[in-house]
Amino acid sequence: MAVQLWETLKEAIVAYTGFSPSTFFTVLALLFAAYYVVTGLFGSSDDHHHRHRHAQEEEMPPLRPPVQLGEITAEELKAYDGTDPEKPLLMAIKAQIYDVSQSRMFYGPGGPYALFAGKDASRALAKMSFEEKDLTGDISGLGPFEIDALQDWEYKFMSKYVKVGTVKSEEVPVTEPESTGEPSESTSRDIDAAAAAAKHTEDGKSETPAVKSDETPSNVDADIPLRKMKKKRTS
Repeated sequence: MAVQLWETLKEAIVAYTGFSPSTFFTVLALLFAAYYVVTGLFGSSDDHHHRHRHAQEEEMPPLRPPVQLGEITAEELKAYDGTDPEKPLLMAIKAQIYDVSQSRMFYGPGGPYALFAGKDASRALAKMSFEEKDLTGDISGLGPFEIDALQDWEYKFMSKYVKVGTVKSEEVPVTEPESTGEPSESTSRDIDAAAAAAKHTEDGKSETPAVKSDETPSNVDADIPLRKMKKKRTS
């Protein structure tokens, strides 16, 4: 029975493949060997990557609950860039500070977005820029598409991370104009106007006694004829 089955199998191999039974089984063995070699290579790579990632997760300390910092300056925010493992990993968008410690692989040291950590990177995120000059919270002069991109980033951070504080706005010192030692044009006009007013007041005072002096002689002259007439009547 077994011999008859073998003979039937050989006839089928020759009929369907055109190979002799020995050639057919040799090719089949080579295919299985190649399959095991390929799966062994890729399988070991995946296992190695999985073990490496698992080891990294074990090395990372457990996440601490976010701590509210309140209002801090941009200089103080730099201390939370991930270089100190005892401090949370923070990042700010539009002056709002978020705890991104759970994404340390992205924003922590060595991550693709590590340069954003410890800073208000609003302008850089809006422009998708990695240049040092764009690592700022100043978003003036951005176009509508850049504003929309920044808004998308803000929504993402608001939904994924915890807000722990705000960046204190820097006060611009008010500078007083330097004194050149020369009176300004407005000051000169004020001085001239005051001098003219004073002169006008003095002229008014000097004219008043002059009027009185003019009136006095006229009264004296008017009394002289009356006195003469009285003398003539008496005589």
